[in-house]
Amino acid sequence: MMRAVCTTMAACLLAHATWCFVGPSTSPLLNKAPSSAGSGSIISPASDASGQTPSLSAWNPLAFGVALGLLAAVAAGSRPVLAADLENGEAIFNGNCTACHAGGNNSVNAEKKIKKPELEKYLTGGYNVAAIKTQVTNGKNSMPAFGDKLGPDDIDDVANWVYNQADKWD
Repeated sequence: MMRAVCTTMAACLLAHATWCFVGPSTSPLLNKAPSSAGSGSIISPASDASGQTPSLSAWNPLAFGVALGLLAAVAAGSRPVLAADLENGEAIFNGNCTACHAGGNNSVNAEKKIKKPELEKYLTGGYNVAAIKTQVTNGKNSMPAFGDKLGPDDIDDVANWVYNQADKWD
């Protein structure tokens, strides 16, 4: 979620910066020519058949196009957040949890595996990501707490990975 907010903020900042640094489509001097200037003056606008002078545009199409292009590049160029989180969750699990929970088992208490049926039965709060995050953060019984060892994003990633993996373990 935080990555999406940062990406959106970056896109807005780029759009605003583009808006500020791309010049207007017509020069403001053209509309402010002195009344004493003759028709041959350099700063006097050329008159057309209707006698109207060009006006400044409320928005610049070039700036809009650049901002839209940058937004599309940012949105299309990044990896899906969920896939990266699950990959990180698997790495966190393999580095911290496999000593006791290899293959979804529990080497300390064989009855309390981290497979879906056991999580539904034994996990306080039921089989959901929030309950897994609570268990990982605070620990319980013989399971140590990882709240001081892992960051909140890593705990979220490993909880999502365990939730998605729990029904795949045999």
